[in-house]
Amino acid sequence: MPVWLREYSWRQTGSAVYLSLPLRGVRVTATNIFCTDQYLKVSVPPFLFEAILYAPIDETKSTARIGNGIIFFTLYKKEVAMWDSLIVANADKEKLQYLREHAVLKAHEKAKEETEAKRVTKQEHKKYALEAAMKLEEAERKRVEDLKEKERQKVTEELELWKKQQKEAEKQRKVQKDQEAQQLKEKKKEKLNKTRIPNEGTSKIRLKPTKGHGSYSMFSENIKEEQLPAPRSAATIKINFTSRVFPTPLRESRVAEEEEWLRKQAEARRTISSDLSEMEDLKEEEKNPDWLKDKGNKMFAMGNYLAAVHAYNLAVRLNNKLPLLYLNRAACHLKLRNLHKAIEDSSKALELLTPPVPDNESARVKAHVRRGTAFCQLELYTEGLQDYEEALKIDPKNKTIEKDAEKIRHLIQGTMQDS
Repeated sequence: MPVWLREYSWRQTGSAVYLSLPLRGVRVTATNIFCTDQYLKVSVPPFLFEAILYAPIDETKSTARIGNGIIFFTLYKKEVAMWDSLIVANADKEKLQYLREHAVLKAHEKAKEETEAKRVTKQEHKKYALEAAMKLEEAERKRVEDLKEKERQKVTEELELWKKQQKEAEKQRKVQKDQEAQQLKEKKKEKLNKTRIPNEGTSKIRLKPTKGHGSYSMFSENIKEEQLPAPRSAATIKINFTSRVFPTPLRESRVAEEEEWLRKQAEARRTISSDLSEMEDLKEEEKNPDWLKDKGNKMFAMGNYLAAVHAYNLAVRLNNKLPLLYLNRAACHLKLRNLHKAIEDSSKALELLTPPVPDNESARVKAHVRRGTAFCQLELYTEGLQDYEEALKIDPKNKTIEKDAEKIRHLIQGTMQDS
């Protein structure tokens, strides 16, 4: 049973009521106090205080201070007037019950309204935050697109400038060749003219003796010109090279391997010498296959697949033993729908990725997947499934490849059923 608190003191002014309620020996918090416009309740077990106020108050402005075992209420009246008492006098139980239930119901409705208002405010805040995030994302996307467009324009300008430089260099080479040909022609002409002029230094003047005195007469001079010898006839000179000797015992001889190595070296030199005329106008970094590979990767990331293919082509001409060049070019051909070229490049990459070691597992998986994708796009599902299964053998934990292989199996089964 609760202990009803009957001891309290109060005073009033025209606009406020000051109520002092002693509660010693218990700990009071804000949750122990319940107040509406005409109902006040303090429940601190085992104590209970309840009051039906004489007139309505403004519960939003009213305050309660807790300290030193006393609760001090400041209740502001809705209408300025002096009360005859703090609580309603001579109220029967039914009226008190009605006022109590009405106060509780009103408090519930107020709490519900506050909860709804908080919910609406929270939704508005969430909507505002979502709109702000969308604006930020749109701004970031636009910024990235602008950067891509600037980079694309920059690369296009560099390519156009390179083409212009190539044309100018070609014109200069042509002019230089014409000048050299003209100079050579003039030299030949001068040489031919010199051969026709008598050589005064080597010419001999022979004098015939005159009759009578045995002296020489200047009028009887007989000048005879000495002609130059004819040019030497052309001939072929045969040069014989001494055969290369390998100072290795016959049981340990590796002549075949060394001959193969020499053949490959000669082939590489021929390839490089054939490309010298085209490579001489390139910058030093543009003659580096690794730099060209990185350039192709950037072009691929920007979606400029044709420029990436050109970069990989030049890199392959400089070094055709790098499997990653063929592997990356196969990805470009897939994007450009050059499916047969994608298959060729993937196959060439697999040839170079030998022997199979842990370091090249990732590259071999990509090569099989790209070749299998090209086969499937050509509707050669059986060949494509073989490549996907080879990739799964190398990387059995790859769920994406496993799902794609399962889709190909279903396609093959569906094709067989249709046939």
